[in-house]
Amino acid sequence: MRRYGKNPDEDDIRVRPNRKGNRPRTNIRPKHEDAAEGLVLTVDRGRLTCLIDGRAVTAMKARELGRKSAVVGDRVAVVGDLSGAKDTLARIVRVEPRTSTLRRTADDDDPFERVVVANADQLAIVTALADPEPRPRLIDRCLVAAYDAGLDPLLVLTKSDLASADGLLESYGALGVPYVVTNRDELTDGRAAEQVREMLKGRMTAFVGHSGVGKTTLVNALVPERRRATGHVNAVTGRGRHTTTSALALPLPGDSGWVIDTPGVRSFGLAHIDPSRVIHAFPDLEPGTVGCPRACSHDEPDCALDAWVTDGHADPARLYSLRRLLATRERREGD
Repeated sequence: MRRYGKNPDEDDIRVRPNRKGNRPRTNIRPKHEDAAEGLVLTVDRGRLTCLIDGRAVTAMKARELGRKSAVVGDRVAVVGDLSGAKDTLARIVRVEPRTSTLRRTADDDDPFERVVVANADQLAIVTALADPEPRPRLIDRCLVAAYDAGLDPLLVLTKSDLASADGLLESYGALGVPYVVTNRDELTDGRAAEQVREMLKGRMTAFVGHSGVGKTTLVNALVPERRRATGHVNAVTGRGRHTTTSALALPLPGDSGWVIDTPGVRSFGLAHIDPSRVIHAFPDLEPGTVGCPRACSHDEPDCALDAWVTDGHADPARLYSLRRLLATRERREGD
């Protein structure tokens, strides 16, 4: 065994060669200051379609991003072949900070969060008034997720030719959520698209809804040149068939905004939601929580909101709506 003296800089010290013949690893990563900015339009099996200078460019996530993923709506930095030509592939080297993140879990016991879309500022909750029947609990859950993510909710009620929207609108009236009611004839002649388009101007809006409610049909009416496949409701189960399998961002005509069509959902888990944040969506009630005990659920005997409402500072219907939303995690969506 060879021993060395006190001086480690001796000339006869043998240095182990690099067997692979490549450069040694380093923690210093390139800054990619010349990377182009892109918008993620869709994600399909590890390949991301990004909009860069009006071109659709196929890209993949660079290894240096590690486990950080990009989703539809993300602003990303892209390098490599940006021509958008067939069989070319660019690299996403950076995901820019998000202004909002809409998340959901499979159910209320699932700790794994799924990011639905990024950077949206409005959530359109599409619900059929019949065929399939409306699911108020699912609407409530989507509202909670929207409030938690900082998105403005919008109710889009379809198939009003089959049932009246009055009852459903009455139950959400206290929340002050804007809404649009459409029917089959309005979809056919374009009136429905115009009504909804007015609510989407200048915004990036994510569309969510139960399968079969007409969400993709409405998106096709909004962006007719990019038609997506649609399905029908099963006559036996009353459920729609998943025809949209991946989220897709589409520009509205005239660059007046963006719509993001997402796959139909049958559940919207809220395991990631902190119920204490939901109160922030009720600015008329939030001052009344000052007198609440620590860790108040706002649905218990000592809650200060009861006295706040009794004294006339807010509408009792608003408190009822808040407590109904806070209770959504304790109930199944089909209840």
